[in-house]
Amino acid sequence: MKLIAITQRVVVDGAHRERRDALDQRWYAFLNKCGLVPLLIPNHVESAHELISGVPIAGVLFTGGNDLVSMGGDAPERDETEKMLLDWALDQTMPVIGVCRGMQLIQSRFGVALEPVSGHVAETQAITIESEKATVNSFHNYGAYTTSPDLAIFAQASDGVVKGIRHLSYPITAVMWHPERLAPFAERDVAMFQAVFGKAQAGSAKT
Repeated sequence: MKLIAITQRVVVDGAHRERRDALDQRWYAFLNKCGLVPLLIPNHVESAHELISGVPIAGVLFTGGNDLVSMGGDAPERDETEKMLLDWALDQTMPVIGVCRGMQLIQSRFGVALEPVSGHVAETQAITIESEKATVNSFHNYGAYTTSPDLAIFAQASDGVVKGIRHLSYPITAVMWHPERLAPFAERDVAMFQAVFGKAQAGSAKT
């Protein structure tokens, strides 16, 4: 198994006056199918930096949930932590995958302007991936119709909203659907994660 750093959403529990880090349990099952083990990253810059600096990881996964602060989100600690983590990954040339919010984070980092989009919250949505028709899910209210010179588009919705990008120089891939929410998991998505992070044998302790 390979160990990858995975970011978490911020959940506010008003009754207990707590701001909690949380991760959908479906990620564990999906990553296990890919031969990957998650290292949960706290939304605290200093703690997150100490963790990724001290533990050998094979890549970074930026998950969904919470809008970016620039899009009206209310989790500034997550923005700060993920921006640090993305800069660190770029400096290390570390493999990266962004999912939904994670893709928006990457787009913003490379100068892509995000804007409100409609019709992109659905359990199933027909899009084009690598010039082939595909069905995914979609749970986002912000997106982009264009990209930057650094990011190539490999998936797109019929209305032109960008659904998948790859960096032309760094090992970065990002999608606007949620692989962990599909049942059963799509072999297409498993193959994508294995291609970015590398294949690993179940039960192996190597990273």
